[in-house]
Amino acid sequence: MPSMGSDMGDRDRELFVEVDPTGRYGRYSELLGSGAVKKVYRAFDQEEGIEVAWNQVKLRNLSDDETMINRLYSEVRLLGSLKNKNIIALYSVWRDEERNTLNFITEVCTSGNLREYRKKHRQVSMKALKKWSRQILKGLDYLHTNDPCVIHRDLNCSNIFINGNIGQVKIGDLGLAATVGKNHSAHSVLGTPEFMAPELYDEDYTEMIDIYSFGMCLLEMVTLELPYSECDNVVKIYKKVTSGVRPQAMNKVKDPEVKAFIEKCLAQPRARPSAADLLKDPFFDSILDDDDENGDNSIS
Repeated sequence: MPSMGSDMGDRDRELFVEVDPTGRYGRYSELLGSGAVKKVYRAFDQEEGIEVAWNQVKLRNLSDDETMINRLYSEVRLLGSLKNKNIIALYSVWRDEERNTLNFITEVCTSGNLREYRKKHRQVSMKALKKWSRQILKGLDYLHTNDPCVIHRDLNCSNIFINGNIGQVKIGDLGLAATVGKNHSAHSVLGTPEFMAPELYDEDYTEMIDIYSFGMCLLEMVTLELPYSECDNVVKIYKKVTSGVRPQAMNKVKDPEVKAFIEKCLAQPRARPSAADLLKDPFFDSILDDDDENGDNSIS
């Protein structure tokens, strides 16, 4: 009789389709998401007993693109050096020569990205949106005050993740991030057009581009509309952004306090407040600093 029970257990148990070289992490076939070069699978950390994300890049897809391979290695190295509760944590990284893949294990958020979560839960209070916003700003403040300064360069609601059960928000997908020296200046054009600051197109910008993108994220969270959705191509978005024309979604923001706060984030680069400044803004006065028990030295 006991053997029959164990057979049932084997049949019920989900099988790993791949295991990391140490045998600690096992990958399931379920896909959590995919990007231009990366697939993200559900996985399991057998040592800690927790679910994780297994990020896999097929390097043969990039065999002729040394720049992209270097950028990916940079993302992984960068992630490994960052430790903050509002940034997705990296646990392990290795290259599989046989399969020609780059693999890295990251923290997984229970409710996926903020864009999908917000679409799923359409009735969200301004208080909740402010709590999410503040956590995004804490993550940005950590990146921007890091030594060297880290510019995310592709902040949007699809690469901000959420643990919906506790309302915890984390910034992920640092694949386009740049580290910059003391002058905080970077020069290459990349990102998601709807969220790209005008100065990004001029190829001379600082970490303030992330503040602009954050403003667009907040606009999307409030209106449930992708900024510049009235434009049907990138060229039209570019023309509007560079000539200072705001997205039509701004007309949907009825609360003057919210509108003014978003406008601060979208201001000209020199007039744009830093993440630290925005965290001190009266916009957040009604929100208690309810940092979780992990306790970090976040700005209150």
